Amino acid sequence: MSNPKRSNRAKDLKVRVCQAIDTRAAALIECALDLHAHPEIAFEEVRSAAALADRLRQAGLEVTLPAYGLDTAFAAEFGTTGPVLGIVAEYDALPGLGHACGHNVIGTSALGAALGLADLGDDLPGRIRLLGTPAEEGGGGKVFMAREGAFDGLDCAMMVHPADRNLSRFPLIAAAWMTATFHGRSAHAAATPEAGINALDGLVTAYNAIAALRQQVPGDHRVHAIIREGGTATNIIPDRAVGAFGLRAPSREALEALKIRVKDCLQAGAMAAGAQVEIVDDPVQYHELISNTPLADCFRTNAEGLGREFEAVEDLSGSNVASTDFGNVSHLIPAIHPMMATVPRGTAFHTPQFAQHCADDVAMTAMLDAAKAMAMTAIDIMCDADLQNDMKTAFRRATTQT
Repeated sequence: MSNPKRSNRAKDLKVRVCQAIDTRAAALIECALDLHAHPEIAFEEVRSAAALADRLRQAGLEVTLPAYGLDTAFAAEFGTTGPVLGIVAEYDALPGLGHACGHNVIGTSALGAALGLADLGDDLPGRIRLLGTPAEEGGGGKVFMAREGAFDGLDCAMMVHPADRNLSRFPLIAAAWMTATFHGRSAHAAATPEAGINALDGLVTAYNAIAALRQQVPGDHRVHAIIREGGTATNIIPDRAVGAFGLRAPSREALEALKIRVKDCLQAGAMAAGAQVEIVDDPVQYHELISNTPLADCFRTNAEGLGREFEAVEDLSGSNVASTDFGNVSHLIPAIHPMMATVPRGTAFHTPQFAQHCADDVAMTAMLDAAKAMAMTAIDIMCDADLQNDMKTAFRRATTQT
């Protein structure tokens, strides 16, 4: 049975935190637009990290920048005794596309939630650790930060991602990357072609083998590939060719099985061309997201109180798959990664259209709503011992199953 006094306290704090965020709305919108206008790619987010950190300092908070072994990571912690909650900011952009995944909205919503909670002062019934995490787009900033203890001691973590609809959960799957370098022997392509071993032939054969493999893997698996190097001149048989490969699957176990099959294709391509292949796995691998149901339901209730209407994740088509390094965090502590309608329906991630809309008025409203919903969810967690127990129980069950 819930405690009426505790419930009333949470309601009062929620009103206050939303008012605090509204008071800062103009400054938060200015920050989101500033990040959008100055996109920076993975591990190069010098200006973006400084812009967020400076606004925290202006509010009187102590900020560590750089933090947890990364030059463009930052951290700020404040509050009294009680549960310690993590709020996660992202702010890296995509090469050539800018903020086509809306990380300007993510970073500023996290900033807004933290500042709103900090304004509660000594009335905040717990602690907040705001983490600025670089390089989500393929760099795996959170993976490196986790190794340095960024998420140690946290009871849970949360962030909100832009999308074309409101979802309390989203099917974020595991991902890995590898590079294959094919070694052959150069020769004059016209005079003595028989003396050469064509490394590019090995890569192209492997590429085609992987293309055939795609027909035989489940629909929720993905293999992406590009050719980075394929030779230097048409009249020289290439003695070196390099391909880059990205793999995705619903779980780490399924991903490992897929990696074996892709590597078989790479070895087969090399064998067919008489070449050798060197396969190097990227040291960073993204885990599938474990969405903590009690926390996701709490977030949804708070966002619905702001007028947001949510859809069921089960109604999504199988093509709605993506990956994130926040998935790794969700295997360490209870975590949520809800999606908030920020762009028009049907707008795809990682497109110029998505980037354009992440500076619209609708996106700015979503940013403020995300900040409020996270802040209110944080208050619920701090004030409700039953919710704390439920999220921990759900986390233990989910991680035991995985």
